[in-house]
Amino acid sequence: MLAEFKHTLRRLRGPVVGWALGVALYGLLMALMFPSIKQIENLEEFMSLYPEEMTAFFENLYAMATPMGYLDVYFFAYMHLVIGILAISGGAGLLAADEERGILDLVLAHPVSRTGLFWGRFLGLAVALALILAAGWLSWVLPAGSVGFELTPFEILLPFLPLFAVLLFFAALALLLSMLVPAARSAGMLTGAVLVGNFLLIGLSNINDDLEPLMKFTPLYYYQGGLAVEGLEGSWLGGLLLAALLLAAVAWLLFLHRDIRVGGERSWVLPRIGRRFRLRQRG
Repeated sequence: MLAEFKHTLRRLRGPVVGWALGVALYGLLMALMFPSIKQIENLEEFMSLYPEEMTAFFENLYAMATPMGYLDVYFFAYMHLVIGILAISGGAGLLAADEERGILDLVLAHPVSRTGLFWGRFLGLAVALALILAAGWLSWVLPAGSVGFELTPFEILLPFLPLFAVLLFFAALALLLSMLVPAARSAGMLTGAVLVGNFLLIGLSNINDDLEPLMKFTPLYYYQGGLAVEGLEGSWLGGLLLAALLLAAVAWLLFLHRDIRVGGERSWVLPRIGRRFRLRQRG
């Protein structure tokens, strides 16, 4: 498992460096802009001019002049969508991409267990996501004192924990779907649709109270974002991490009993449908 863990990190070093630099540069730029936002007079009155439909997706828009509100609006309100692209694509292609290229069967021909292969790669992806978030955390911590960001490094760290949990959840969901659907691309598209759809529904629930009970069954309902600065919901964080591990565990069980496709076998059909189709062709 350790060998696969190291191998996964080596494979992801390019995306990790690129995404870490991008997230860090963006966070640094936003942090340096905080003094100019803080000095705007009557900011709350100005924000009240926006229609409710526009502010529904940014719950802390009226607190934007505070460190907590600024962090939430300019970073955590949508960073799970941005970095979610990498998390979902990484989870969907963690095993299925090699299978589609005809490599996975060759890897398993070596003395490596399926369990070690699976969990080594999954842990490698989790650490890669953590490294990117660590770069984002540093981009806010380093200039905090010079821009009047009155938060300690630990307080800035708190909202990054739910962000990591949400990213790991959707990475695990993509990994699970990659064990069920024809291709890694399909798994990524389905998981991305779930993430974006959940984001839109959360915003709509702020307008329509009738959607509130439904949102409690969605993962993003338990994503605190910048609000974690004022107090981390440990049960929400633990629930997201536990759900991610459960999804990964189900994917692991499916992988243990999966017939690995060899090179050139890129199709997938349900057995009954495939049998009926062949019978029709013969008839």
